[in-house]
Amino acid sequence: MNTLFTGIFKKYSLQQFQKDLIAGIVVGVIAIPLAMSFAIASGVKPEYGIYTACIAGILISIFGGSKFQIGGPTGAFVPILLGIVLTYGYQNLLIAGILAGIILCLMGVFKLGSLIKFIPRPVTIGFTSGIAVIIFTGQIANFLGLTGIEKHETFIANMKEIIIHIGSVNLYSVITALICLAILIIMPRILPRIPAPLIGIIVSSLIAGWLFSGHIPTIGTTFGEIPSALPKFQIPSFSWENLQQLIGPAFAIAMLGAIESLLSAVVADGLTNTKHDSNRELIGQGIANIITPLFGGIPATGAIARTAANVKSGAVSKMSGVIHGVFVLLTLLLLAPLASKIPLASMAPILMIVAWNMSERAHFKHILRMKSGDSLILVVTFLLTVFTSLTIAVEVGLGLALLLFTKKMSEAVTVKKSLPKHFREKREKISHLWGGSDKNSPIGVYTVDGPLFFGAAQDFHEAVTDYIKQKPKFLILRMGNVPFIDTTGEAYFRSILHQFRAQGGRLLITGLPPHVKETLIHNGLYNAIGKDHFFEHVNEAITFSLEQLKQDKFDNLQSLRLS
Repeated sequence: MNTLFTGIFKKYSLQQFQKDLIAGIVVGVIAIPLAMSFAIASGVKPEYGIYTACIAGILISIFGGSKFQIGGPTGAFVPILLGIVLTYGYQNLLIAGILAGIILCLMGVFKLGSLIKFIPRPVTIGFTSGIAVIIFTGQIANFLGLTGIEKHETFIANMKEIIIHIGSVNLYSVITALICLAILIIMPRILPRIPAPLIGIIVSSLIAGWLFSGHIPTIGTTFGEIPSALPKFQIPSFSWENLQQLIGPAFAIAMLGAIESLLSAVVADGLTNTKHDSNRELIGQGIANIITPLFGGIPATGAIARTAANVKSGAVSKMSGVIHGVFVLLTLLLLAPLASKIPLASMAPILMIVAWNMSERAHFKHILRMKSGDSLILVVTFLLTVFTSLTIAVEVGLGLALLLFTKKMSEAVTVKKSLPKHFREKREKISHLWGGSDKNSPIGVYTVDGPLFFGAAQDFHEAVTDYIKQKPKFLILRMGNVPFIDTTGEAYFRSILHQFRAQGGRLLITGLPPHVKETLIHNGLYNAIGKDHFFEHVNEAITFSLEQLKQDKFDNLQSLRLS
């Protein structure tokens, strides 16, 4: 712990603190309305979002691997958290958050941070756009002031609720929401440095309180008063049955949290020309998600928009994130009664704008226009996110991406006949050895391009088997462009070797990369083929084959004379 704080304050000047103080306050102002909005959208009380922004924000800044990361509740978590709350309840959401934190810590300890980069972009854009649709449509009821709405886990059921209760539209809510929405759209263009969400909430709440008092649902009338007190420490009670039920949701939280936090850290790197520590970032996220639920907070991760705002506000160190958390806490203690009077209609446009900004519209359209396998992955992931669940969407998206990748890789593997130019020119001179035609060639030279893995090994086997049916004496495989061989490739390779040897042929290998050679040594194929049957260059292998053919012919003549 001392080392961490030493790292934060090393060569830390008063001028740098002033920059971090300003950035931390700016981000804190942005975080407060978002924290309450995300909590409400996730099906829990707004103060739990504030607890999360405060506690998780401080812990992620201290223990994380990015200097500029701002952590807290995010829109990406909304569908998952709402589903857990509706299915298992708030107390079990806390347990799921703790389990997710443990999973994140283990991912960091075992250095799995770099594995996140292997998730295809169409999958991330697909589920991010799907989440945006869920968040946006989830705020329609609050925007219109509909009453009698019951929240459901599925998109279609929630849309039915809106249609059924559309007759209960509250005109006062609509006017309040439109005022806030207008401020959110206009403010960034006129005064870009002032947080539009905060101004939108303040102005629309003041107007609603003055003109529509008692006619519009507020945070206080819907969820009760927000307490002006520190969150209480409490360990959630759990059982072995609870843990079994929640390990799946916890894993989903951990995976999404890892993706979001590392993407946010990458954004910060791009804005500041720095480099984050991905494994330390996962550990920091894990610690935050283990501790925050003990104070009633919901799962948290790195927030891309708030992190970018932190950088643009002049932050120079982790201290800005700590200040942001402290500012949120002080606001809770001092202004909680005022926050209770915020209309739900004022919160709805904020989440709608968040959804609009996170929808990845430009990237979505670009991939869609490509009309490729990536387009299919994108659409499938998007639709499954909206109509089923994020977990299913990511699993199917990754599975589909793997299948399409395997298909492309298998098509990229080629086995073609290729005799070096030097020997083609001398072909006529050695026609008595060659047999006069390709069909009767005693030497076959084939170039293998691409990995010999499960998706391509069978095609490789069929191509080579077709040739060895012609019963050549030597088969030379040029393997300089084979990056790896997996277990399936090894099995087919061994089959070719045994089949060719059974008919009296010799298999020669040229240009084998060192790491592939190590694989063959490890699985025993190297010794099975024979050390003297491996060559650096194809010319050496052909020369060896010709000498052997001459020797065989000489031996045959000698045996005839003796007989």
